[in-house]
Amino acid sequence: MIVLGLTGSIGMGKSTTADFFRAEGVPVHDADAAVHALYAGAAVAPIEAAFPGVASDGVVDRALLGARVLGDDAAVKRLEAIVHPLVREAETAFLARARGEGRGIVLLDIPLLFETAGDARVDAVVTVTAPAATQCERVLARPGMTAAKFEQILARQIPDAEKRRRSHFLVDTGRGRAAAHAQVAAILRACRGMSR
Repeated sequence: MIVLGLTGSIGMGKSTTADFFRAEGVPVHDADAAVHALYAGAAVAPIEAAFPGVASDGVVDRALLGARVLGDDAAVKRLEAIVHPLVREAETAFLARARGEGRGIVLLDIPLLFETAGDARVDAVVTVTAPAATQCERVLARPGMTAAKFEQILARQIPDAEKRRRSHFLVDTGRGRAAAHAQVAAILRACRGMSR
């Protein structure tokens, strides 16, 4: 089974690209979705213990938690020490299911793939990229996003150029949805060729 790792900086079109892989029949493990589930499950008690007041009615309030950790490296590290092992458990279960189903290719959608050394756990890395102006326009159009917040998020991510350099495949979403989907199909053809 070939395990692809999908990554890309904020606003590059990673979620859309993951959907293209799904449309091609590839099972996708979405690390962000796993975190969302954990914020209403197994991570609630340890996060509330570490950051009192960020949970109510058994759910972590992402806005409150974000306000507590953004810009505070020590707080981010405390949060990651709680969440990352739980996400890895979910990923391990996903991979075991996929192997059991005889899947040929699976995708791990991990925004901070390089930052967390997740690239060591995959056979090939797919980085989603777009021109910086396109990225900025997309991100600043998000509700509640500010230029300062955007800069803080970018500061925690490996630069796009470095991600591209370290990747096996690229998907450029700056050329439109059809072109990006065609790039995904080409990546899958190349991977299926490798697995024969």
